Amino acid sequence: MATKAPAQNADTANQGRLKQIVQTYKMTRRVDSKVGLVLAGVGIVVFGVLLGIGFLIGHPVYLGVLGFVLAFLAMAVIFGRRAERAAFGQMEGQPGAAAAVLDNVGRGWTVTPAVAMNRNQDVVHRAVGKAGIVLVGEGNPNRLRGLLGAEKKRMARTVPDAPVHDFIVGDEEGQVPLKKIRTTLLKLPRVLPGAQVTAVNDRLRALGDLMSNMPVPKGPMPKNTRMPRGGRR
Repeated sequence: MATKAPAQNADTANQGRLKQIVQTYKMTRRVDSKVGLVLAGVGIVVFGVLLGIGFLIGHPVYLGVLGFVLAFLAMAVIFGRRAERAAFGQMEGQPGAAAAVLDNVGRGWTVTPAVAMNRNQDVVHRAVGKAGIVLVGEGNPNRLRGLLGAEKKRMARTVPDAPVHDFIVGDEEGQVPLKKIRTTLLKLPRVLPGAQVTAVNDRLRALGDLMSNMPVPKGPMPKNTRMPRGGRR
C-alpha cells in the first residue's frame, strides 16, 4: 500500500491541475469568446511552419515533433495571457479587486485590506515589504486623496523610518490600472532590510486596522450606516 501512495497522490494532483485548467478555460471563454479559435490558430500555424521547414530540409519527422512541442508551448503562453486578461476584466470595478490582486503579489509582502474606509465605501489597502509601506486606494479619486493623506500621516507618526508610497487604482492619468498593481509594487526600490520590515509589521499590527477595530456586517452595506473616516483616531 505504501508504494501505491505516491502514484495515487500524483494522479490526484494531475486531476486537480486538469480540472483547474478546464475551469480557467471556461471562465476565459465567457469573457473572451474567441479564445478557442485563437489557440487553435496559433497551434496550427506554429506546427505547420515547422513541419513545412522539415519537408524542405528533409527532416519532416524531427521538425514535426519539434513543431508539436513548440505549438503546445505557444498555445500555453497565449492561453495564460488571455486568461489573465479575462480575470482582470471580470475583477475591474468590483469592490475589493485591488485587495485580491495585492494578495497575489508574492512572498515578502504583508497585505492588510481596508485599513481605511469612508461612508461611500472608498477604501485604502496597505502592503508592507522591503520597498516600505504601499497604500492602494480603490474608489472615487477625489475622495480617496483625503483618505490616503490621512493614512500617510498616521503611518508617519507610527513608523516614521519607513518610506510610504501611495497610488489610486484606475485607468485615468496618474492612476495605476488593476492589472499593473503587481508590477508597480515589484518595481519599487527595496530600501528596508528584512529585520526592519518585520519591525514595521509588528508596529502596524499593534496599531490595528479598520477591519479589526470595528465589526463589519456581512452582505450589502445598509444605506443609513455611517462609517468613520479612515485614518483618523
